[in-house]
Amino acid sequence: MKKLLKNTEWTVLIVSLLLFAIGAVALFSATQSTEYGEFKKQIQWFLISMPFLFLAYSIDYNVIARFSTVIYIIMVGLLIGVLFTKPINGATSWFQIGDVGIQPSELAKVVVVLFISFLISKLQVRGRKEINRFWKLLTAFIFMAIPIFLIIKQPDYGTAMAYVFAMVFILFISGIDKKYIIFTIVLMAVLVPVVYNKLPQHALKRIEVFLNPESDPRGDGYNIIQSKLAIGAGQLVGMGIFQGNQTQLGFLHPKTTDFIFSVIGEEFGFIATAAILVLYVVLITKIVYIAKTAKDNIGSYIAVGIGGIFFFHMLENIGMTIGLLPITGIPLPFVSYGGSSLVTNFICIGLLLNISSRRQKSYL
Repeated sequence: MKKLLKNTEWTVLIVSLLLFAIGAVALFSATQSTEYGEFKKQIQWFLISMPFLFLAYSIDYNVIARFSTVIYIIMVGLLIGVLFTKPINGATSWFQIGDVGIQPSELAKVVVVLFISFLISKLQVRGRKEINRFWKLLTAFIFMAIPIFLIIKQPDYGTAMAYVFAMVFILFISGIDKKYIIFTIVLMAVLVPVVYNKLPQHALKRIEVFLNPESDPRGDGYNIIQSKLAIGAGQLVGMGIFQGNQTQLGFLHPKTTDFIFSVIGEEFGFIATAAILVLYVVLITKIVYIAKTAKDNIGSYIAVGIGGIFFFHMLENIGMTIGLLPITGIPLPFVSYGGSSLVTNFICIGLLLNISSRRQKSYL
């Protein structure tokens, strides 16, 4: 136990708690008009997350991975089942249980990363280069494509991209041949125009608004314009808690999830937003270090897959709030409001602590 505690990369836990604390303060300010309803729920979800984090840390990740096949099948079943639920904001992404909404696509992230990591490690039983056998690589792609396809059907393109990033990060360190990487890049370049023409109208509208928000300032371009106004108004130190015009007067929407970064920028300024970016850089860097120093391939794959998900969420959420990327409804990890997302993120942190603790020696 002493060895496990000594080897554990506690920095990832400290950073995640700091990000949660910043998000909690922002939620406290953003929800004063609703008697702090979402803030209170977020605290409850945080407390619910802690036992899951402890379990993910305390049980050997190789043991957890052995059960990932069964859990993967269950999650695929849930992703199919959610397609038959009543749409919320145009998407069938939630199981509504009383006042609580459960989003399977969020919970499935960690399951898919575990299963794909376990699968690739088994496909490489005779050596890392075995992943370059066409049928083995195709097998990995098929099992990743199933949840991605089901999530696109909801439709939730942003979350689907998080899965893609996880897969890319895992394959990149798995020993995949460069020819497959080059082929994929060329294929994507060819397919982008085709996929673009096949996108549904609402997705095309988001891209058009991203390119020119002022073309529809009172419609689809409204949210991004208000977001940039909020962040710009914060300047260096912000307007102060409860003092943001866009935040408190209801111009930002949804301010507790998609645009929580805008709330922080307006009320706490550039210093706070820069601190968030630094914390994410530290988190991603430590995750890469954990992947590099893991005792086995499966540990490296799980860590880097989690890193891919966090990296995409950070990049997309911050990018869309400042107008550099299209709006996709992706939450900011540990900061945005959301129960399913928060539980999943802390399970991921537990797994990272788990992998780091079981290294052969202390790297601190």
